[in-house]
This record gives sequence, C-alpha cells and structure tokens, in this order.
Amino acid sequence: MIVRNIGARLGRRALATPLSRASFQAQSRFLSQDNFTAPPPPTNTKKQAAETAFAEPTLEEQADFYAESIEKLTPEFAASPAAEAWSATSATATETVTTWDPSLVDEEALKLKQQIEAIPGNFKLFKQTKAQTQKLGAGVEVRYIPEQYLRNPPSDASLEDLMAAQAHMGHNTSLWNPANARYIYGVRQGIHIISLETTATHLRRAARVVEEVAYRGGLILFVGTRPGQRPIVVRAAELAKACHLFTKWRPGTITNREQLLGGVPLTVVDELDRPLSGFEDHLHDRRPLAPDLVVCLNPKENMTLLYECSLAKVPTIGIIDTNTNPAWVTYQIPANDDSLRATALISGVLGRAGERGQKRRLEAAQRGEVTWKTPAEVQGYFELASARAADVRRRQAQDNSVEEQKEKDTFLSEDALKEMFGGGARV
Repeated sequence: MIVRNIGARLGRRALATPLSRASFQAQSRFLSQDNFTAPPPPTNTKKQAAETAFAEPTLEEQADFYAESIEKLTPEFAASPAAEAWSATSATATETVTTWDPSLVDEEALKLKQQIEAIPGNFKLFKQTKAQTQKLGAGVEVRYIPEQYLRNPPSDASLEDLMAAQAHMGHNTSLWNPANARYIYGVRQGIHIISLETTATHLRRAARVVEEVAYRGGLILFVGTRPGQRPIVVRAAELAKACHLFTKWRPGTITNREQLLGGVPLTVVDELDRPLSGFEDHLHDRRPLAPDLVVCLNPKENMTLLYECSLAKVPTIGIIDTNTNPAWVTYQIPANDDSLRATALISGVLGRAGERGQKRRLEAAQRGEVTWKTPAEVQGYFELASARAADVRRRQAQDNSVEEQKEKDTFLSEDALKEMFGGGARV
C-alpha cells in the first residue's frame, strides 16, 4: 500500500530514487527517536536550475512526503508511540533543512575579499621577482635568419647546419635512382634519408676543387635556374670572382660558342688582375672562353649543360638528390636540391672556397709567383707577335744600311774634292 501511494503521489520521480533508510524505519514498528538520523542538509549548487524531472527530490519534499504517508497509516500505528516519535523527528528534520547558517556565507565572502585585496601586492611582488631574475638562465636567441647564408656564408658546413637546412631529406622511395644507394642512410615514412656524413665529406672535397681552380686562375661558372636560386648563385659568384647563370641554359653555349658568344667583350690581365693593352687583334680573332669549372645547383633541369661540359671536358660539381643520376657530374654533393636553405648553404661554402683561392693567388703574385700558366692561344699570339717584331726590326736595319750606302755614293768627302780639282788646275 505504501509503494502504491508513492507511485500515485510522485510517480516516476519517486520510483527513480531508491528509498532512504528513514522510510524503512518509519514503516517498521520498532522506530524510536534515539536511533533516527536526520538526512543531510541540502547543498546549494549552480546545477539545480538544470535538473530534469528524473532528478532526486529534495529533503524538504521527502520530509513532507513522509509526514503525509504517516497520516494515512493504519489506526493502530497512528495511536502507537512510534508515530509520535516519527512526527517529532520529521519536524526536527524540517527545521534542520530550512535553517541556514550565515557564518558560512560570511567566511566565504571574507576569503574572497582578502583575495581581491591581495592582487596589487601579488602583482608588485611578481614585477620585483621578474626584474631580479630576468637575466638569469639561458637566453632566447633567434637561431635562423633566412638570409644569413647570403649575408655571411660559412666557410664550412657542420652536420648540425646540414640537418637544420634539411639537406638530408630525399624523395619518395618510388622515385629513387639505384645509383644513389651509397649515399642513402635509410628510409623514414616512405622517404629516403641522405647520409649527412657523406654529404659533408663530398662538400669538403668539392670546396677543395673550387679553391684550387680559383688559385690557378681558372674561370668558374655557378648555375642555378630554379625559382629562388638567383640571389644564391649571384652571391657565390661574387665571392669567388666567377660567373653566374640563373636563367635557362641556351643549348650550344659551350659547343657552339663561336656563334653564340662571338660578341662578348674580353680583357687580358696580368698576374695582379691589371688589364693589359696591345691584345686587341688577338681578342678580336680568338675563340670565346669556356668555363674551367661548372657548379650546378639543380642538375635535373640542366642536362644539356652537363652534356656539353662532358663533350668539352669541363669538370662539373652538382647537388645530387635521390632521384638524380650521379654520373651526370664529375664531383657529386648528395643533398636535397629542393631546399633553398640547403642550396644556399652549399653554394655559400663553395663561394667561400673560391674566395680563399683568389686570395692565395693574389698573395703569391705579390711575392712574384705566378700560379697559372699562360693559355696556349695567348702564348701563340706572343710568339707570333715576337716574330713579327723581329721581322720589323730586321727590315728596319736593312733599310737603314741601304740609306747609308746611298748617302756615301751621293756625297763625296773633302779630300776627294781637293784631289780632283787641285792637281788639274793650272795658272
């Protein structure tokens, strides 16, 4: 009957909540005031407004429900002392629920007020601590500047620099050239990883080649035709006192340079790079120059250039990626040719090597040492010019002797005239 009354009064809301211990004690006939425990006071939370119909009923509702249920009990239970004890206990629980302790609110408000008043002092303490400790610990520095390799290229590249420049990143494993297996360190997520130790070794070898070519007075050509490589090749050529190319290679520039480079002006210089005069005829008739060394930053797009260099026996240096044939160039530098930072680092090292070679050559010239040989064309012109000068001097000597003989034949001496006119005159 009690369960039926609960369902009729509160419905699903009451049935969804398990009966408390006090309800079972009320239904029994052994309830006493000594063993009754009042339910806990309600908690004031912000979620009470969002409670649904299935939420647990409050203690006030439970107390009213228990009081009403007791009234409808049997007459025997209503006349018993347990019913009187239950009524007194319910009234006490109701008073406990409805009463509120203002001291709790005052304590929370006091704590909040103290926290608000402490904000200025805490902020001032924070400023003082920051001023005292801001110079302590490691300093935060900008480790990478995009144009650092253009402004101040390094003389050598460490493994850390190559790693930071992403020189180790190759292409997908499906695009690799098997000839590059000796340069590959491994595979990660389907991409070949280039061995940076091999890259550093080959880069130092190529830098040594550039330095020696510059020391011997050779002509170096830096080539980079990809977008963004223009300032890289220009800066490297400025350091090495070389030539540069950042546009598309014109086929036949080396093999057919008489037709394509016939109008390019040339200058003859001495060991101190001072221009010399008197070679106008030779420069007008001689064949255009070919580079003594070509540095190519993207061999994949300059196959025609590399083929012409092989025909003309011009050594080449190239950045070889995992999808490039290393046999195209003479000196390989295995690295990532798609990274502008990596190409700037490598070309900067080669440019510094050319700068060192030019400096050594000029220092040797100051001491009177010539580190390069005169080209065969210039040497032939020297011999031809010497032969012509000797012939001119010989002809001038012959002409002088003939003129002297004519003077002797034309003008007689004073003794010959006396002998001619003195003896034949008579008085």
